[in-house]
Amino acid sequence: MKRKDYRKERRKARRRPILKGLIITSLCAVLCVAAYAVHLMQKAESAADEAYESIGRDQSTLREERVEPLTDNVSILFVGVDDSEVRGKGMDSSLSDALLVATLNNEDKSVSLLSIPRDSLVYIPEVGYKDKITHAHAYGGTKASMESVEELLDIPIDYYVEMNFHAFIDVVDALGGIEVDVPYERLEKDENDQYTIQLEPGLQELDGRHALALARTRMLDNDIERGKRQQMILEALADKATDVKSLTKYGDVLDALGKNMKTNMKMNEMMSLAAYLKNGMPEIDPVQLAGTDDMSTGTYYWILDEGSLADVKDNLQVHLGLKTGSTRLTVGSDSDDEYATGGQPE
Repeated sequence: MKRKDYRKERRKARRRPILKGLIITSLCAVLCVAAYAVHLMQKAESAADEAYESIGRDQSTLREERVEPLTDNVSILFVGVDDSEVRGKGMDSSLSDALLVATLNNEDKSVSLLSIPRDSLVYIPEVGYKDKITHAHAYGGTKASMESVEELLDIPIDYYVEMNFHAFIDVVDALGGIEVDVPYERLEKDENDQYTIQLEPGLQELDGRHALALARTRMLDNDIERGKRQQMILEALADKATDVKSLTKYGDVLDALGKNMKTNMKMNEMMSLAAYLKNGMPEIDPVQLAGTDDMSTGTYYWILDEGSLADVKDNLQVHLGLKTGSTRLTVGSDSDDEYATGGQPE
């Protein structure tokens, strides 16, 4: 064999172990990713089964047939409840501390997010009279809250996701915190209603307990501003959850949800919503319900502005494809000053 050919064979021989090593390493990486994906799927299925609760209605009475998230426009009611030991109530009998309605348009994969002030004076079908919408949950659980929102907005509420304070705190912490812009400095109540949370102004990363305190506070402004903060926090949470860097944290997130979340969405319906993330996190259009403070009866209420309510109802109906037209989502950027007042009683 010629000397040149001999050297070439030696180089090939040296490359073979390196190539084999790269192939084995790549296969191991693929197998690890696959195993993790299977593990996550199993954990997700277990969490979904544990969280599922039908609440006695297969579909909204405003729907002729059950919707399919993969092909239809749908709505989701997010309910935050305070079932802490301090309050002495469970998830089914507690007040709703936060109510947000998301409408999802399947055609353009757009999302609108409405925050409903907790002290809004509305008609509650469960009891047959007007009261604060936060009380609907105490009167009849999630089903009563869904029916009250449907009565208010004249749109079907297809799904709900209900979380208590513990789930919120644990999910935020499992994701490593969320980045939000805190508007002011204030000593706030924690999840046990103790003044232990010191909020500082500015853009920063908050852990679960501080994020919850920011979402709940309304003593320095009003329900409209509180709703804006809840929308901001929910968007920040969604952004963090869809960040590729958070993939390794999904197991902890699923563990965090566990018994602290309830929903009428089944696993396949949840998976269908992943289509909205195909091109990254969709832009979320925030919607507000303007109103005014009222203490004329000795009890504080948020009296909704009829014009603002009519606009919001119209836009949400169009966004869900229930009527034709163009949406002009009311973000309230110019009109809020007219309704802004001081802090509200808790």
